[in-house]
Amino acid sequence: MALPQLLPSPSSSYLTHHNNPRLNPHHTLSFSLHSKISPPHHLRRRHRNSTSSLRCSSSSERHENIASTNSNDIVELPLFPLPLVLFPGAILPLQIFEYRYRIMMHTLLQTDLRFGVIYTDATSGTADVGCVGEVVKHERLVDDRFFIICKGQERFRVTKIVRTKPYLVAEVVWLEDRPSGNGEEDLEGLASEVESHMKDVIRLSNRLNGKPEKEAGDLRRNLFPTPFSFFVGSTFEGAPREQQALLELEDTMVRLKREKETLKNTLNYLSAASAVKDVFPSSSS
Repeated sequence: MALPQLLPSPSSSYLTHHNNPRLNPHHTLSFSLHSKISPPHHLRRRHRNSTSSLRCSSSSERHENIASTNSNDIVELPLFPLPLVLFPGAILPLQIFEYRYRIMMHTLLQTDLRFGVIYTDATSGTADVGCVGEVVKHERLVDDRFFIICKGQERFRVTKIVRTKPYLVAEVVWLEDRPSGNGEEDLEGLASEVESHMKDVIRLSNRLNGKPEKEAGDLRRNLFPTPFSFFVGSTFEGAPREQQALLELEDTMVRLKREKETLKNTLNYLSAASAVKDVFPSSSS
């Protein structure tokens, strides 16, 4: 079952529509729920003169020259600063049209198809923790623009900027979650609580927007706690600074607890809005 999507923040000019619906759990925000489905085939451009149809990157292409992901390794990685946060396992469609990033794409398509997506905004600047995006499908058009679909892989921390032209390249080290001190059993229970809160958010959001209060399906999808915590963070669209904070955490339990708190705050807001709607049924929600 697809999750409902709340109104996202203004998207980057680089972005096509995301094909995954999202939750938007601001602590105190007005919710306007809608669904948006954009299947991957929308990236198959209609231009007759495009130089290729949408290509799938083969496994051999994808992993050629990929450095070991040992957390002690220092590797060079091209960076793509964006006003969004990519999580491991998440799918991100992008449209590449700026000249320097077209140059980057030409290089990537001849090497290992991996680059760093790193959050940036006008207030806080560019973060030093990001997520590798691996190109899994791409299409090059006759005007040299690219449409790509990438998937989030491992996280990294920037340790040194190697160069800034024609695009950013940095030395990075890989990040991994440290084992939680309270054991796997507590993690499983916490992950189940987070999933339950997500289902409640979906139910109340549907109710406020006049949709059937259907029970959400299996949101966990047999994910272990760590990848599930990344999935939950990826649904917090519209709150990129909170997403960035979640991405930077190196403890799965701490991340899940923070997500649980955010979802509880969201439920409190939705419950209050639902009560107002019951008292004043003609009022706008």
